[in-house]
Amino acid sequence: MPPAKAAAALTLAALADWLFYDQNAGLSVVLFAVALAGVSLASNFGHLARHRLLMAGAIVVAGLLPALEEFNAASLAFAVLALGTALTLTTNPCLDSVAKGAASLVDLFLVSPFRLFRDVVNAFSLPGLTRGFILWFVPLLLGTVFVSLFVAANPVLEIWISQLNPGNPAASLSLGRTLFWILALALVWPFIHVKWRHYTNVVPNGPRSSAKDPAEPDHFIDLFGAGSILRSLILFNLLFSIQTILDAIYLWGNATLPAAITYASYAHRGAYPLIVTALLAAAIVLLAMRPGGPAEQSRVIRPLVYVWVGQNVLLVISSMLRLDLYVQTYLLTYWRVAAFVWMLLVADGLILILVRIVLRASNEWLVGTNLSVLTIVLYVCSLVNFAAVIADYNVSHSREASGSGVNLDMDYLIQLGPQALPAIDRAIQLRYADRVLVSRRNSLVEQQRQQMASWRSWGFRGWRLQRFLDRQQTNAPG
Repeated sequence: MPPAKAAAALTLAALADWLFYDQNAGLSVVLFAVALAGVSLASNFGHLARHRLLMAGAIVVAGLLPALEEFNAASLAFAVLALGTALTLTTNPCLDSVAKGAASLVDLFLVSPFRLFRDVVNAFSLPGLTRGFILWFVPLLLGTVFVSLFVAANPVLEIWISQLNPGNPAASLSLGRTLFWILALALVWPFIHVKWRHYTNVVPNGPRSSAKDPAEPDHFIDLFGAGSILRSLILFNLLFSIQTILDAIYLWGNATLPAAITYASYAHRGAYPLIVTALLAAAIVLLAMRPGGPAEQSRVIRPLVYVWVGQNVLLVISSMLRLDLYVQTYLLTYWRVAAFVWMLLVADGLILILVRIVLRASNEWLVGTNLSVLTIVLYVCSLVNFAAVIADYNVSHSREASGSGVNLDMDYLIQLGPQALPAIDRAIQLRYADRVLVSRRNSLVEQQRQQMASWRSWGFRGWRLQRFLDRQQTNAPG
């Protein structure tokens, strides 16, 4: 572990602590991304592909524009993807196809963060990880992530977990800042100390390094070797089967839920966590089924992958039923918009798989086409002010405005936040004077002003809303 790179990583972690810990995210995301790109450029300057620097810079700028417009999950995803793509273009000499680029990004975001712990161990000359730890590290880690997502999506599982640990003694432990620093170091370290799979860094005394370096990635790749993938798929299939069975009983079979859970909460609560679950599962399937990987030769792994993909399809169908249940009663919501976009992407993926089979196209074509569609859809979504769109749609299609449909849910409009203020003002005009509603509306105005008071949480969308509010106040009667 080079001391200069370790110092750079610690500096970036300190910057992340100052910008993000216990702070609202906004402009701070853009500033940190720029700092990370600059430090990464300086740390790897001797091994950069100079002819790709301009393209990489343009990608970083384009990827940061959504975060500058408004910080949300989509804009964060584009910022991270832009940084990873720029790093891959400028530092990976083996990049010669879309498939290798996608594999490099998977390595960078899913595998490389774990390299920090191995590099720390090697720096102190401690014994390496045992084979048993390597085989079970990834299954247990990702299995814990899936359990957390299912508990967030399924109130029945939440009750079961709470009964296993009613006291929740872990809640008294306050390790947030320490875990934040560890996470920050793990995420920035691959950008500072770049090591690509099957790639040997060029350093002085090259012959000695070339003989030694290839052994380093081999131990690291074992984290996703045949044994680890096999154990992961067995564990994941078991975990997914619990969610599948519960959906079959309660969502499809209309069985009686426990007394503390309503049918509406069971059907509606799982939208976002199940989306994240399906996306994470898709990434793991791509990693397990990579060309030349263990699944290509194993007669056991391939059927397990098929079963797991089938269970993810059932998750998609369950989410479609959730959407259908609520579109019949309620107006537009964040949950419904997200589910609708996700189902479009899934449907597009299934159609593209069918086209690939008919045309006998390559896996590279399938991956590249899906990534292109996904990128375009997410990029467009990252620039859409969904809070304002949802609020405006709900007001326009409510019973108060159109004379038909359902009554306007003012509580939900307030929950959408300051970006819904223009639509809230329209809704107030449709109703009789309500002092409580006006007071809550004014609270949103104050919340917007407080958010814009800090440069850390500045966003172009928030700035535009602030201008609207300022003009509205100027034009108001004395």
